[in-house]
Amino acid sequence: MEPGALLLAPGAGGDRHHRTLVRIEAAVAPPLPTARIDFPYRREGRRAPDRAPKLLACVVEEAAALVRRAGVVPGSLVLGGRSMGGRICSMSVAEGLPAAGLVLLSYPLHPPGKPDRLRVEHFPALDVPCLFVSGTKDPFAAPADLEARTAAIAGPVTHVWIDGAGHDVKDRRGVAGETQVVEAVAEWLARLGT
Repeated sequence: MEPGALLLAPGAGGDRHHRTLVRIEAAVAPPLPTARIDFPYRREGRRAPDRAPKLLACVVEEAAALVRRAGVVPGSLVLGGRSMGGRICSMSVAEGLPAAGLVLLSYPLHPPGKPDRLRVEHFPALDVPCLFVSGTKDPFAAPADLEARTAAIAGPVTHVWIDGAGHDVKDRRGVAGETQVVEAVAEWLARLGT
């Protein structure tokens, strides 16, 4: 299905004003209606993320609001975001939130240094196209591990790797790979549904 709107969520330490999210919105809207959201703990001025049920409820509520504002069908919504934000969006879709696809930036496959604590239980329930954009040096997910784990996703999966970049998509010279991330997302969205 062709995307009707895009919902973007930040990572645990960020907010809706994260540079990458702002740049993605600038690259796709218009014509694609886009909303960047904050989770409740950020709106309340707290630093520690809420528990998953509250974060999931926030995504469902924000998705419904964007669908209404944009006047699109729920199944045409693309959801995603950075790190925890993307993970929570993917969990929401796995639990039944209608979507046309997922954009997962710097997906946190596991906490750094703890590859046994995987965050993939919901992957088999994902049956929509998924874009994963990550740095090849991200301590949250080595390329081979992420590619092996995403094989459990029923929908088509696309991986884009930012060479030498870490979780913040900066490469070893400190140069932001942000432009590559934005271009990858815009190109993938343009192909979605065609």
